[in-house]
Amino acid sequence: MVEKERMTNYKVFLPCAGTGARLGEFTDNVNKALLSVGNKPVISHIVEKFDEDIEIVVALGYKGDYIRQFLTLAYPNRNFTFVDIDIYEGEGSGLGYTLNKCRKYLQSEFIFISNDTIITDELPSLQKMSFNNWIGYSDVNGGVDYRSLSVGENGIADKLYEKNESPSSPAYIGVCGIKDYEEFWSLIDEKAILTGESYAIQKMMENNTRFDSIKFEWYDTGNRDILLKAKEKLKQDDEPNILEKPNEAIWFVEDRVIKFCIDTDFIKNRATRSELLKPYVPKVLDVTENMYSYKKVNGTIFSEAVTTENFKFLLDSLKSFHEPIKVNKKEFKKSCLGFYRDKTYQRVDDYFERFGNSDSNKEVINGTKVPSVKSLLDRVDWNWITDGVPVRFHGDLHFENILVSERNNHNTLPITLLDWRQDFCGGLDYGDVYYDLAKLMHGLIISHDIINDDLYSFDRSMNEIKYDFLRKNINIDCEDIFVEYINEWGYDVKKVKVMTSLIFLNIAMFHHYPYCHLLFYLGKNLLNKSLEN
Repeated sequence: MVEKERMTNYKVFLPCAGTGARLGEFTDNVNKALLSVGNKPVISHIVEKFDEDIEIVVALGYKGDYIRQFLTLAYPNRNFTFVDIDIYEGEGSGLGYTLNKCRKYLQSEFIFISNDTIITDELPSLQKMSFNNWIGYSDVNGGVDYRSLSVGENGIADKLYEKNESPSSPAYIGVCGIKDYEEFWSLIDEKAILTGESYAIQKMMENNTRFDSIKFEWYDTGNRDILLKAKEKLKQDDEPNILEKPNEAIWFVEDRVIKFCIDTDFIKNRATRSELLKPYVPKVLDVTENMYSYKKVNGTIFSEAVTTENFKFLLDSLKSFHEPIKVNKKEFKKSCLGFYRDKTYQRVDDYFERFGNSDSNKEVINGTKVPSVKSLLDRVDWNWITDGVPVRFHGDLHFENILVSERNNHNTLPITLLDWRQDFCGGLDYGDVYYDLAKLMHGLIISHDIINDDLYSFDRSMNEIKYDFLRKNINIDCEDIFVEYINEWGYDVKKVKVMTSLIFLNIAMFHHYPYCHLLFYLGKNLLNKSLEN
């Protein structure tokens, strides 16, 4: 195909207004453009295909402000034009309506690309507009899910079919280059409301307007099964193991790390605490209502660098990090009571409600009859548990949140702490050292990479529950070392173990099936054993 010299007088149109209904609960909290693939949002895979000086017109609707915040933080040097779409679902909505709302910003040659389209090929044709209009297709057949193309021997597309009209023809993948933009816009009318750009393209082809065809390797991340396939195929060898949560995300974009949460107080408090935890955590660069960013720190996640000697170094470093803080002991004990007892009872109820489970005193877990979780919690000596030690705290201390930086001139192993907790029962300045110790213990028991690799099992038959999971030998060795250190520091090992079981009960409701049940019944089983001992 003949191409012009490189030019930058075209634009890119990226429609992100739709609700992503095909993806179900995946899009309850975010627009589908922000779903993670390869530890960055789908929209990053699209934006990074284009040079920084290309203007990208982004149509915003469902959860649109999250997209605006993300693009502003992640790509401060890029040229975005955001267009708010007032009707993005229900009667009157559709891609054609969105296009009309953006018409005035696209009076030039432009590239249209769907916000769920990931293309893995090099795209010189997207860097240099061809002499002609062009349209992208895939080896995948159109079938009932996609519009499809008729492509002649000369590579010219002569017809764009509706879904299931020509199911054996190659699928149109939602990306095209519009050179004849005036003709295109003359065809976007009320008949194009639902079908959008494809309606105009069909009419242009009927008018014998030329469209060259370009084949791409493509993932339709708006399809649930293909999204999961893309997550696996595009996973980087060295990417950190992050267990996804429905209301939070961590993204790695170029030289920045971006933390997202739907809770605005969560983000605000995280940013505030980053100042309190200096120099142990990265410096926050920018903050929006639902996100903050910091410069990526070069190093290795501790789970990939753990040895017994490195673990001892980490524990020695934490001794300095956990600087004691003088507080009103009565008020601190009250905070601990709310944080440990009240929150645990509530989280257990939330787990039961979310997963349709119920409490029982007849369950047999891995061969041992265990009382109901409520009766176990009633047996906990909360006065003992809430007799905490106030310190500068992290709040989510486990190996995936600890970075071993590159060795410096003093041949030491500097430690950077990541993804710190936003508060301790509402307080920002201090928390209980036992919570950090229990968090570290829980991470020695359950490893994120083991869960990501599905190296665990859970099965329930009536009241009989069986679970199993792989444990690394090095983690078991480190647990023995940890117990020695806890005793040496003068802390109570049994309290750490009871609180570790409470952590598993607390976090169960936030995770996916069946991992959620493994966490819950592991917590229940460990709590029973700790109380029996």
